[in-house]
Amino acid sequence: MFTQVELEQKIKSFPYWYHKIDLPFGITTPGWAPLNKDMYRIPSDLSGKRVLDIGSWDGFWSFEALKRGAREVVAIDDFSDYLGKLENKDRSAWDTFDLCRSALGYSPDKCKRHELTVYDLKEEELGIFDIVFFFGTLYHLRYPLLALDKISAICKESIFVESAILDDFSPYRGGFNKGYPGSQMVMELYPDKQYGNNETNWWAPTVLCLMGLLHTAGFKNVKGWKLMDNPTSLAYCRGFACGTK
Repeated sequence: MFTQVELEQKIKSFPYWYHKIDLPFGITTPGWAPLNKDMYRIPSDLSGKRVLDIGSWDGFWSFEALKRGAREVVAIDDFSDYLGKLENKDRSAWDTFDLCRSALGYSPDKCKRHELTVYDLKEEELGIFDIVFFFGTLYHLRYPLLALDKISAICKESIFVESAILDDFSPYRGGFNKGYPGSQMVMELYPDKQYGNNETNWWAPTVLCLMGLLHTAGFKNVKGWKLMDNPTSLAYCRGFACGTK
């Protein structure tokens, strides 16, 4: 276990944090996400659930699932998103995740992590999950429907998705307040750096389209919603969807 000084020093040793994670001694890591964790609408009680956290980064949602009673969490990431600006030296792979896991006292047996892509998900290797978190990842994928099919094959209860969305912003239609408001089944392709100056941003759907993607992957009772109305920053142009089997 770390002392407060040791923990603070280790946190400062990493040049970039994506997640703000509450750790012992009243310390919170200096990230910025999630912007509003309540908007993800994750059940407060995950007792006994086996959870897959795709694109876990520093691990906020992995640790949150355990705090809510999950019996086991498996986190995966391939560290392919550099936000359009991070250099290799600023991305620490699993080091930040491992630091937080250790500080929070979770064992590697209960909180596993694997470096692999969503396309590599296989039941024979990872098993079946009750709940899947799929946050901040779909719009980085060249093949989003293939990814959702892979997820659906190993998810037996519910999926929760968060993504960049087009409802209030489109780089092709003029930016903010020039998106696709209302119920429009649209998804845009970004072959270069059109969205957020990040070449790993391949797609953005409307919320309705995000719901449709889940439906085509075999999820039912699909619901969708936005992070906020009338966002003025690209970081707040986010939407959510959830579905059940």
